[in-house]
Amino acid sequence: MSIKIHGAVIREQGVSFAIVIVKPAVIQTQNGAAKTRAAVRAYFPGLPIVLAAQDSRGLFEYQGRTDLVDLLASTDASRIPWKEYTFA
Repeated sequence: MSIKIHGAVIREQGVSFAIVIVKPAVIQTQNGAAKTRAAVRAYFPGLPIVLAAQDSRGLFEYQGRTDLVDLLASTDASRIPWKEYTFA
């Protein structure tokens, strides 16, 4: 069985990190966010993980390291190189 993750790997201002798209409920609690981050960490080893969820208007909310969240909040989401990652 393969795992599919929608997201992006970004290198910006000398920092590489992964963004993973999740359902909004995942980032509503610290516990849910921490469990999800731990689950996807194996697929993006060594990279900080930022979780991203879209609201009903299509706007993104980010959860993760403050500096990365601030960077993403000031970035148009259409400029992020989103893709689907498939892991065996």
